[in-house]
Amino acid sequence: MEAVAGSRAHGGSAGGGKKKKMTKKLQRYWEGPPPPDTPAGAPSKAKRRRSEKTRPRAGAEGSLQARKVLHGSEAAGQISGKRDPFPGAAPLPQHKVKKFQRGQKSQLAEVSSQRLRDHLALLEQKVELAVQQAARMELLLPEEPGFLEGDPGEDTCTIAQADIAEAADIASATKHFELTLNQFGPYRMDYTRPGRHLLLGGRRGHVAALDWQTKSLLCEINVMETVTDVTWLHTENMFAVAQRRWLYVYDNQGVELNCLKRFNGVLRMEFLPYHFLLATASETGFLQYLDISVGKEVATICTRGGRLGVMGQNPANAIIHLGHSNGTVTLWSPNIKEPLVRMLCHRGGVRAVAVDSSGMYMATSGLDRKLHIYDLRAYQPVQSLVLPVGAGHLSFSQRGLLAATCGEVVQVYRDVPMQPPYKPYLSHTLPWTAHGLRFCPFEDVLGVGHGSGFTSLLVPGAGQANFDALENNPFRSRKQRQEWEVKALLEKIPSELITLDPGQLGQVDAITMEQKHHERVERLGFDPQAKPAFQPRRKLKGRSSAGSLLQRKRKVANEEQRTKIRKSLEQQQAAEQERKAAPRAQSSALDRFRK
Repeated sequence: MEAVAGSRAHGGSAGGGKKKKMTKKLQRYWEGPPPPDTPAGAPSKAKRRRSEKTRPRAGAEGSLQARKVLHGSEAAGQISGKRDPFPGAAPLPQHKVKKFQRGQKSQLAEVSSQRLRDHLALLEQKVELAVQQAARMELLLPEEPGFLEGDPGEDTCTIAQADIAEAADIASATKHFELTLNQFGPYRMDYTRPGRHLLLGGRRGHVAALDWQTKSLLCEINVMETVTDVTWLHTENMFAVAQRRWLYVYDNQGVELNCLKRFNGVLRMEFLPYHFLLATASETGFLQYLDISVGKEVATICTRGGRLGVMGQNPANAIIHLGHSNGTVTLWSPNIKEPLVRMLCHRGGVRAVAVDSSGMYMATSGLDRKLHIYDLRAYQPVQSLVLPVGAGHLSFSQRGLLAATCGEVVQVYRDVPMQPPYKPYLSHTLPWTAHGLRFCPFEDVLGVGHGSGFTSLLVPGAGQANFDALENNPFRSRKQRQEWEVKALLEKIPSELITLDPGQLGQVDAITMEQKHHERVERLGFDPQAKPAFQPRRKLKGRSSAGSLLQRKRKVANEEQRTKIRKSLEQQQAAEQERKAAPRAQSSALDRFRK
């Protein structure tokens, strides 16, 4: 038995006899010096582990103490008992944070209500957190913007579109194309807000809507009437066409949805996406606003400026800019019948107006062959340029590039508000005179409509490299488009909130409030906000007799009178002290007659 047992024991040790190779744990540079060797009398790791298992737990006190130890290690910049080499959040550059800031912070010191102050402070914290998260996630954006760079000594304006398309990738090269439509031109054009669909309108009645990236045609009709302008509405399912007599609305299949006979003789149109307003300028000098969400005419304004053939909008505040034949540019809102601002920009008639996406700079061109850049914050000219031929159409891109058409030549300028535009960034010659000009959103593409069709030009650095899928998604599905449309209708901004300075909407007009209160008092004959008369509370056990009630009323009235007298005395004492502190002039015999 002993031999068998010994052999079994010996065999068991031999069966598992391969000893594991002891490897030394790698030491990171932030973990500090290695721990000292364990003394001979100290228990081994296995014994310590067994003793910890058999040790009774301390219950809530033990868990609380463990949480305190863990919290202390986290506060000391450690993770799992080891020190973090880079504690805290990663620092953010200030210019990246400033890029995502919108508006100014609320003045919490001016808020009287504590509850409202706390609510505004919580909103400010949420906004600040959102800005920081957006600045941190910018590193993960898939695309980066860039401009066209020429060789040393080479001007970029001499580079042809064929060379740009040849140097670009296949997907970008297919965005440069030309549609030859000689029969029904010249053409006006427009892009949707996501930049996926294109709308063309020929002067002789030809209207076509297509997906210009896949070259798939949505609809093509001939209205058998003169077309002066076309524009997309809130989605690619509806578009408006200004025809010779009236304004028509069609769907993406070419079916007529509505005929608006109150909008006659329309020459130019602009759609305000956040207000769902279609602004039209007519040949009779009327500026009209149509709310397409309910089909109601919001405002009709007689500008008294003659034929309105020049029109633009400010994307930042939805103000309409109109150019007139006397060289002035007027700014309009649907709430006021008079122009908000009237600027004398040119000595001759105004030919084109454009406002950049930030709403701070406006470009104008006139019959005097000058191109002016104005700062809309001060209404002062910033840059000026004399062109060989006056610019007939102007357009700003999302990144601030300015495109101008001078007859058959299209010129693109870079950093126009910052430096004088001595030479263009890009230049291209068309086969016919340009009649429409638009940059495609989120694409480095400039669309030009002319007498013989449409041309799509490549302009590197024109569009934003990345898009917000919740705002404008070029790849959205039908379900996503329907959900976006419902949310946009729920968040529609009323037309009454269109002002020059949108930041004033959160402020209180104290003068107007006092004036309205005074008019209300005159109309009612009494002040509804006045303090009501004091009514003593009824007490029991004979303490509410007529004499005691009268005495309490007099006491309150006397207290109010004492407060007023005390304030007047304090003011008199302060004035007396100021008079005594002031240096006295030389005394005269006539001082006795002074009061």
